Amino acid sequence: MKKEKVKVTFDNQTNPKSFFDIVKVEELLQKQLNHDIFKTHIVQFYVIFFVYEGQGYHTIDFTDYNYSDGTVLLIRKDQIHKFFRSPNVKGFLLVFTEDFILSHLNAMEASKAMQLFNEALSYPKIEFNSMDEFHDFTVLIKHLSQEYMVKDDFSIGITRSVLHIVITKLFRVKAKKGNFQKRKKHLPQFLEFQKFVNDDCFESKKVQYYAMKMGVSSKTLNNIVKSVLNISPKVFIDERVMIQIKRLLIGTDLSIKEIAYMSGFSDSTNFFKYFKKFASISPMEFRNAH
Repeated sequence: MKKEKVKVTFDNQTNPKSFFDIVKVEELLQKQLNHDIFKTHIVQFYVIFFVYEGQGYHTIDFTDYNYSDGTVLLIRKDQIHKFFRSPNVKGFLLVFTEDFILSHLNAMEASKAMQLFNEALSYPKIEFNSMDEFHDFTVLIKHLSQEYMVKDDFSIGITRSVLHIVITKLFRVKAKKGNFQKRKKHLPQFLEFQKFVNDDCFESKKVQYYAMKMGVSSKTLNNIVKSVLNISPKVFIDERVMIQIKRLLIGTDLSIKEIAYMSGFSDSTNFFKYFKKFASISPMEFRNAH
């Protein structure tokens, strides 16, 4: 039997209808759960990981991010991540589903909120620009934690509103640092392209395939992607293919030959060459390393 990577679904036993939870990081690291958070696992929800004291590391999609006082890490639904043991860390995990955002905001605002977690548009690590900014954000998160403990007819609505403020403030921090993509006219088309690639990257790795699906020329698609990310569509496709292959390598017990076939390669040799071109190591070396 093939072993699939653990997929963690949203499960708020205290308030299952809220689609939101807030957890103290230091408590989570000590909990006995039905899955090992110190091994890679896939989350089926969104996470804002806020550290207000201590240092440590966290892995998101095969990259280790160090954190310290005032760090925020953003984890998107369907990403692979894992915790490291950090005995001195204090912070909060804001855990929520898309439904929690969609039930409060209009479609345009909800789409904008989700873009904060889009790793193609935005670096997943945020650090505050000043102590005042860090202090204000800490107060806001602690207020959110206190409000969440109130169980009345107004608490969920207030929690949604405060979460929206949290997300908007994080947009502001990124804008000040200049590391968040400005909303460009081609962004909606890029997001359409991104969705097609996420769904079909094993089906086709050719730019023309996605241009045809979108009803545009390859040249137009090249202009769309370059205007948003300043890379070519082919580079973006290959990056997405590599992430998906890596997920299969460390998330399943499938053989290299089976993964090669699943990812659209007719033989293992071409798969090996493709993987080594972008990872600089072989698929088996990558699997063993993780």
